[in-house]
Amino acid sequence: MTMPLMKPRRKNPVLRTRQMNLPPWARGRTALGMTAAAAEGRFELQVCQACRAVQYPPRDACHRCLSPRLRWTAQEGLGELLSETVLHHSNDPFYRERLPWRLGLVRLDAGPTVIVHLHGDVPAPPARVRVGARLDRADAAVLIGFPPEGSEHMADDTMLREMTSDPKFRKILVTDGKTEVGQALVKALVKAGAEIVWVGHAEPWKKLPGLDDITALPQVTLVPLDLSNGRSVTELAGELGGKVDIVVNNAEVHRAFGIAARRGTDVAKAEMDINYFGLLRLAQEFGPALKGRSADGQTHAAAWVNLLSVYALSNYPPHGTFSASKAAAYSLAQCLRAEMRPSGIRVINIFPGPIDDEWNQNLPPPKVAPAALASAIVKALREGIEDVYPGDVAQEWVERWRENPKVLERELAAGG
Repeated sequence: MTMPLMKPRRKNPVLRTRQMNLPPWARGRTALGMTAAAAEGRFELQVCQACRAVQYPPRDACHRCLSPRLRWTAQEGLGELLSETVLHHSNDPFYRERLPWRLGLVRLDAGPTVIVHLHGDVPAPPARVRVGARLDRADAAVLIGFPPEGSEHMADDTMLREMTSDPKFRKILVTDGKTEVGQALVKALVKAGAEIVWVGHAEPWKKLPGLDDITALPQVTLVPLDLSNGRSVTELAGELGGKVDIVVNNAEVHRAFGIAARRGTDVAKAEMDINYFGLLRLAQEFGPALKGRSADGQTHAAAWVNLLSVYALSNYPPHGTFSASKAAAYSLAQCLRAEMRPSGIRVINIFPGPIDDEWNQNLPPPKVAPAALASAIVKALREGIEDVYPGDVAQEWVERWRENPKVLERELAAGG
């Protein structure tokens, strides 16, 4: 049974800061289908549409009938652990610093036999296991064998923490605490075990609703942070940059209307200044420090979270300029992910539908409650998920977008 993780001791400044060595990450284009599914928390294998064979590892043709008609399909992952081994030596730099490492051979009920990383709670073979796909520190899909039933401290498994960004005992920066979403995020992160949560406040002289509730929490400290002001970001990075383990960028400016319904560009500039340039300023100042601490002990720097919008995928004309600013931020977040990957920092993008806040008050339900959005972010950190679409609207929207982006664009233009 996994023992609960104890709060790490303060780092000895004489000891070296361990640098990140990525696990083997090379994958062929076909195998990236598994990575794409794991990035959204799904375990998928190829299923032949001709003979219904389920196959692993991924190939360009069916291993049974040679048909090229293969479709990635979600799997339950239940199977039998046939054998296991524990690595006590490895020539790979990543595993050499993390030994011992447990591996197992699992025969899935669906047919294929797979090699998996074994969770510490899985008993010795023969045993039933549940196989899931996760992204490792190189953002590549790997398979993990879990016990069929969960336990209270499963997330504290040493191997699993290498694959995820669990907030427990980590120091977190939330960039905006004045909104309901920001305050719900702070409460959820504290509940998840965060050691310190720094909360940005662009206008500290203002007494805003809800701030007293979160500042009463012993783990929370308000800090001055205005993402529209480069000096403000630089000064905070100089003070906290070497301490932050997770950055949650939830600051945004959201205004309604598109192009013709307003005059001038002032509102659009304000949206871009926070939603796009604010992310850029933050990444330039906090990114290097995160990358430098990505392998530094049990609570190493782990993740960067961006609150985007499902409107970033396809413009929603009633919120046209906001959609455009989020599309720009999404593109920048992809660049940030590529730059963070060599250091093992996970970049998580959140694409909610309409949030139940002041800027969506005229939209009918369903809308995402701030607390539900905060829970989705904590879950993504715990499970190593890369892209999250919280809420019914976002789930429907992304399915329509994947099916045919041009059809979705036409439907949105017609008001649907």
